[in-house]
Amino acid sequence: MTDTPADRLAALGITLPTAAAPAANYVPGVIIDGLLHISGQIPFDEAGALIKGRLGDSVEVAGGQVAARRCAVGLIAQMQAALGDLGRVRRIVKLGVFVASHPDFTDQPEVGNGASDLMVAVFGDAGRHARSAVGVAVLPRGVAVEIDAIVAIRD
Repeated sequence: MTDTPADRLAALGITLPTAAAPAANYVPGVIIDGLLHISGQIPFDEAGALIKGRLGDSVEVAGGQVAARRCAVGLIAQMQAALGDLGRVRRIVKLGVFVASHPDFTDQPEVGNGASDLMVAVFGDAGRHARSAVGVAVLPRGVAVEIDAIVAIRD
């Protein structure tokens, strides 16, 4: 494994996009008491198109995992924008995974693994985190997944 989160991203072939601007009256992140709270990130594919749909209806688990991974890329882009250096990430504390789900769909944890696996790949043991993964009827812009985060940071 390489030495820094930036090196690990490069080894994974991931180029961080520009951190997404807020879509309404909120900020993308707040730093307080050694924690960075990141607003929910929605999934954009590598071409910049939204990944839309509902799990258990128009999207399968594998597609949901891709959407969750893309949300995680957005979260990491927000970390980079807020901190200036991903080396300041001390620990991914918690991810909140929201999955647009058909009422009979119950594999939200498997969908969330798309994001969780990337956090561990990029941050190593510091990427292991607590997590919620819940099904919701609908998400903004019709996306399949939205994820927010709490991140412990170094000064």
